[in-house]
Amino acid sequence: MSVRFPVITVDIINQPISFSIFNSKTDVLYLEVTDVVVPDIDSFSLPSPIPEWPPGHGFATGSINLGELEVREITKFEFIWGSDIKNRRKGVNFFKPVEIPDGYFCLGHYSQSDEKPLRGFLLVAREVKRTNSPALVEPTDYTLVWCPDDWTEDNNVHGHSHGHGYFWLPIAPEGYKALGFIVTNKPAKPNLNEIQCVREDLTTTCEPHCILLNKHSKIADSLFTVWKTRPCHRGMHEKSVPVGTFFCSCIWSHGEDLNIRCLKNLNDNINSMPNLDQIHALINHYGPTIYFHPDEIYLPSSVSWFFEKGALLHKKGGSKGERIDPSGSSLPKGERNDGEYWIDLPKDETAKKIKKGDLKSAKVYVHVKPALGGSFTDIVMWIFCPFNGPGCIKIGIMNYPLTRVGQHVGDWEHVSLRVSNFTGELWNVYFSQHSGGVWVDASGLEFIEGNKPIVYSSRNGHANYPHPGEFLQGSANLRIGIRNSAARSNHALDSSKDYEIVAAEYLGEGVVNEPCWLQFMRKWGPTTVHDSRAEVTRILNRLPETLRCSAQNIFNKLPNELYGEDGPTGPKEKSSWFGDEKC
Repeated sequence: MSVRFPVITVDIINQPISFSIFNSKTDVLYLEVTDVVVPDIDSFSLPSPIPEWPPGHGFATGSINLGELEVREITKFEFIWGSDIKNRRKGVNFFKPVEIPDGYFCLGHYSQSDEKPLRGFLLVAREVKRTNSPALVEPTDYTLVWCPDDWTEDNNVHGHSHGHGYFWLPIAPEGYKALGFIVTNKPAKPNLNEIQCVREDLTTTCEPHCILLNKHSKIADSLFTVWKTRPCHRGMHEKSVPVGTFFCSCIWSHGEDLNIRCLKNLNDNINSMPNLDQIHALINHYGPTIYFHPDEIYLPSSVSWFFEKGALLHKKGGSKGERIDPSGSSLPKGERNDGEYWIDLPKDETAKKIKKGDLKSAKVYVHVKPALGGSFTDIVMWIFCPFNGPGCIKIGIMNYPLTRVGQHVGDWEHVSLRVSNFTGELWNVYFSQHSGGVWVDASGLEFIEGNKPIVYSSRNGHANYPHPGEFLQGSANLRIGIRNSAARSNHALDSSKDYEIVAAEYLGEGVVNEPCWLQFMRKWGPTTVHDSRAEVTRILNRLPETLRCSAQNIFNKLPNELYGEDGPTGPKEKSSWFGDEKC
């Protein structure tokens, strides 16, 4: 048989082999390999080195104090086992952290799909303050959750089961919780000192959110499933900190509590967040370039340009709209979206000019906030367009431009940069897409000028995508839905230069002054009632009957906001302002 490594191939003749190799290029350490085929694993790093950030408090210092615990981020791993070495695109690999600093302890192992470069993290912890019981203790035992063969104690004794994956749940003492699982490639139980459990009051709940692996289990005669995990409670004011571990089970049902937890940040002083100088440095380094479609008609503008060119404030029961001060100081502030006020365009030829926007004046409006218990910073970049154009239906190879469906005055879209507070490294980018969006790992991004991601804004609708192309809101398999076309052009907005920081609440009052218009909680466009669905129905009625039924079912499931001409609320009224992104 043959054992493959990133740097050498070793032939083995009827003998197990055990040795160690560290590949500095991939940050993967291969240790104690016995009858295990180790895949070539590519790792991801940003295109350019991370700069030295301006001095500050605890941002990018390598560790974060959570109260009684201090945690560090480990991104170097030892490969343990892969679910499908032969078929790389379907395989899932499992790793343990290496190069753990003295005094810190492992909390669990890491897993990810083999279809993308290796890039992840695990938190390791040490106790820095004791109030009563120890914060960290060893488990009392392990429970075997799953293995891919018919494991028995005899196999352990005679050594017949090397080279398979064995998944172990640490059994925590009373008052403590496990935060992750242990994976081995031998049937012997792990040593108790390989992992630590955490006192229950220093933890909080987490949830599965993305399936990594499904395999049949011989232990329980059921399906063994591995998920990524994330905290149940996420948002600007939440304290939950993800550990980077996975969850696995043969018997878990949706809605049940997990048998592992995540950490809780009990430090009242969130000193891991960047100060104002560091925020500017992060934006200058990571600020994406946003490309608009070559045929885009409805480009972005600054908010002040929108007001200056003639946008009007309307009041319920009023006969006409009132001009808005360029700063937005004449807008009603606070309260709620009660329908008493809204913004609209003038009813003359000026409206056509305003709809087209003004790219020269455009900028992104930046909201900086803590994420995932202060272990990350979200830099949310809001883009304003005076008008959202109508959509286009795609059915097979045919495109049917619409005249009303999807259009409305005022359009707010955004992208969010999620940056690690341990290092200042860009980790993910969120792309808003109409009523939802998607997080994309940095390994799945296009970059320009070093570490600046590229964002592609779709024609008319301004949904954001990490790559150019045609994207369907509907059924990709049937090729039926609303078409979103994104491509590079000369219409571009460089957010690393053209930006304004409008909010960073954690810095305290007076550090960032919110603009007046940000306090306008009503709609940035009127609600116009017309039968937009009739336009879609006319197109669907032209289809063959066999296709018409499928298409109708798909369009019935699309959000209602696609059909009504309804202006959006501003950034501060969105659920993601205080909460996490929709995904």
